[in-house]
Amino acid sequence: MDVLNQLLDRLLQALGQLLVNPFYYIGILFILLHYRKQIQMERKLFHTRLHSLLNETWRTVLWGWIGGLIASLLMLFIGVSVEADVVILLWVLTVVLVMFRIRFLCLAYAVGIMGLAQVILSWLPNSASLQADVPILSVVAGADIASLLVIVAVLHLLEGFLVGFQGARMATPLFLERKRGQIVGAQQLQGFWPVPLFLLVPLAGGSTLNLPWETLFGSNLASGWTLLAFPAMIGFTELTISKLPGKQARFSASLLYLYGLILLGTAIAAHYWSPLILVGALLSIALHEGLVRYSQWKEEKQVPFYVHSPRGLMVLSVVPNSPAQDLGIQVGELLHKVNGHKIKTKTDLHVAMGLNSAFCRLEVLNDQGEVRFLHRAIYAGEHHQLGIILAPDQDALYFTEHRPMHLFSYLRSKLTGLLSNDSTKSM
Repeated sequence: MDVLNQLLDRLLQALGQLLVNPFYYIGILFILLHYRKQIQMERKLFHTRLHSLLNETWRTVLWGWIGGLIASLLMLFIGVSVEADVVILLWVLTVVLVMFRIRFLCLAYAVGIMGLAQVILSWLPNSASLQADVPILSVVAGADIASLLVIVAVLHLLEGFLVGFQGARMATPLFLERKRGQIVGAQQLQGFWPVPLFLLVPLAGGSTLNLPWETLFGSNLASGWTLLAFPAMIGFTELTISKLPGKQARFSASLLYLYGLILLGTAIAAHYWSPLILVGALLSIALHEGLVRYSQWKEEKQVPFYVHSPRGLMVLSVVPNSPAQDLGIQVGELLHKVNGHKIKTKTDLHVAMGLNSAFCRLEVLNDQGEVRFLHRAIYAGEHHQLGIILAPDQDALYFTEHRPMHLFSYLRSKLTGLLSNDSTKSM
């Protein structure tokens, strides 16, 4: 009971540290800007919004807390060693990196860079004098890279869970221009979570009690321990033209699990044999980039799925709280017949909808080719197309381009199309 009381006391102190830490609020501000930009793009493309700024933000923050507490509970049995100065330096590195690419808003890159810097610093003959002259180098030299790699690994395992659990719900439909000028439908799955971690760290005189359990890295906790607040950001961005959102989310989650498990094993080995720190730092960056490139390469080889076919019009998305959602129409289904008339073009759809302004009968084909029969009354003021967002045709006024981008270009970006010469590029 005494240990539990001390844990609660240290947790309250760490919570106070978190609430005054500006980096945690920087993460939340980024999420607000991200969802604001996403909603602006939805209004431009579809003349309606598919997400709510406040709802998505509070849900993201809530799941960040849930994930952070789960990860922190796991960390209680690891006993990593992290200093406050190291946390600050990692956040500074992350902020600098995100200026070059949005997807660098990930602890893996900052920890990898710090690990490589520590190894290079140890090779220099005048390392001690450099650390004395440049205080930041002493922070790098004193960082426990193995512990940081464990944190990166656990965060990516957590990210894999969140992506698999929430990734499909966070999908945003896009009109995408391919290399040969073909405009196709796409789904962009992206999410960012601010994750507060509370880490069990060694501190001389920090506790008068021994822990009742052994920690993996716990040899340095004998003289005392405390909890350190570590605000972290996790997030992912995937673009698919060939898969349903749920299938893409599961694929992305599997890659994140693979990355997390490989890095976790390497980090534990590096804790016991320090030369492996170089391997862990390289894997933190190179394996992360490799999995991202692999996902993109595999996607480029696929045939576009979100295109119309002779069997009907492809459903790219459904407006929330719309008649289409009430009917249970799903992304990836084809509108085959409306009011008994076969649908091949958007003109066919508008004509068929106008045949009966009070009632609508639909035949839709799911991704297995099976027919579903749906019907519903239509009321005044409802969406003219039942709230169905169709895949684009070659007459689309606006579309996006798939190019890497940094933070400021993302916030300033606009849609490409007949009425604009600017670009919205991918992360």
